[in-house]
Amino acid sequence: MRNTVALLGGLFFLFCGNQVLHAQQAVAHRPNIILIIGDDISVDDLSCYNQQALPTPNLDKLAAEGLKFNRFFVTASSCSPSRASILTGRYPHNTGAAELHSPVPSHLAYFPELLKNSGYYTALAGKWHEGPNTARAYDTMLLKHNGAGGEAQWEQLVRATPANKPFFLWLAAHDAHRPWDNESDSPFTSEDVRVFPHLVDMPGTRQDIASYYNEIYRLDQYVGKLLKVLKEKGVLENTLVLFVTDNGRPFPGSKTLLYDRGVQSPLLLYWPDGIAKPGAVSDALISSIDLAPTFCELAGVSASHQFQGRSFAGLLNKPDQRFRNYVFLEQNWHDFEAHARGVRTERYLYIKNNRPQFNQEGPLDVKAGAAVTDLRIARNRNELSALQQSIYTSPRAAEEFYDTQSDSLQFGNRIDDPSFRREIRRLQKVLKRWIRQTGDDCPDQLTADWYNPQSLERLSAHQKRGVMPGAVKKATYNNRKGPF
Repeated sequence: MRNTVALLGGLFFLFCGNQVLHAQQAVAHRPNIILIIGDDISVDDLSCYNQQALPTPNLDKLAAEGLKFNRFFVTASSCSPSRASILTGRYPHNTGAAELHSPVPSHLAYFPELLKNSGYYTALAGKWHEGPNTARAYDTMLLKHNGAGGEAQWEQLVRATPANKPFFLWLAAHDAHRPWDNESDSPFTSEDVRVFPHLVDMPGTRQDIASYYNEIYRLDQYVGKLLKVLKEKGVLENTLVLFVTDNGRPFPGSKTLLYDRGVQSPLLLYWPDGIAKPGAVSDALISSIDLAPTFCELAGVSASHQFQGRSFAGLLNKPDQRFRNYVFLEQNWHDFEAHARGVRTERYLYIKNNRPQFNQEGPLDVKAGAAVTDLRIARNRNELSALQQSIYTSPRAAEEFYDTQSDSLQFGNRIDDPSFRREIRRLQKVLKRWIRQTGDDCPDQLTADWYNPQSLERLSAHQKRGVMPGAVKKATYNNRKGPF
């Protein structure tokens, strides 16, 4: 009997020892993860997404040797609400930070913190405006701009990562956010640019776009430097580098709007050890709230029950699979009062405007740019096309519906087209169900304009907040995912 007990005990400890060994090996082989967030860049402004006028060779390398996603959407075309969604895996109204520069509350889970608690070294460099509570998610924070678009800190941060644990880096570039600061490094001139169809082809606009190009180009160059230092450190093969942007380009008709040029982002995933088919392309529909659970799964960490997104890690091996049926979109206050909701499928876009009395000229930084000045000059001359004029429309349609397959610019509103009646009704119902299930609402007392829309001078309402969408329904405690 004693020998039997000893044998069983030995087997038990052997089993446990093997389990511990396997667990240690799994931890040892967990990938390093780097999330690069470009600032105010639309998906079609990278050459790997068919932008011919602006070469982005290093981002193209991520696509050519990694995995490119064609249908990735952020939850809001506004900086901090979009980033809060990425951080928490939740919709803006469920983060408590649906409006620009609102802090994320402390009771929510932040995915870098989950990685940190599981043994990852975590660090942030660059832009940080998700609120003071989120600092707890990082071992190191480098918040100074420090030259270029904030990217100059990347190399030193990678070199300083500890050798005895995997690392996660949140690299938040300031490029290509206004105001431009690239006069010393300007390979592109006004003659090199492609003028977007919703803007006017005038000298000021061309120079405005050239400066935008230069910031994207600079960001791309630092991506190349990052890959080089990862290789020098000997960690490139098992490092997942993922590139996204927080919202669309900082030009009228793009940033803060729910059209594709405002909310569709590039998603490039580069991981030599983890990509089954380098150079593959996925057409799966993905929301930015799906990033947090995906990172957790790839790191071997349990996803938080608070995440409203789902992991798309399976697409790394089978990129041709479908994923979502819907992504949901929010427009909330960003310098000026706003409230709209949208639902996007692979083909269609439905938008419900809850403040149609306001036009869509853009946020403060956009309004201060040369492109808006040129639009106003051309408008006074009655020289705008219908598309260019559309940002001034007031009141706007309370509802919008677009067939993105035949209308990539989402200009021809088909809400009254009987041939789309069934699809419109379906998406109306889906959006209502999402609003109900996730605890969204449209408060009567939204945050008002902080600036005069024309002169851009501060108003008496400056720094005064209204009622946050979702606050009355305590949406930060609502973990329901809504339709998928």
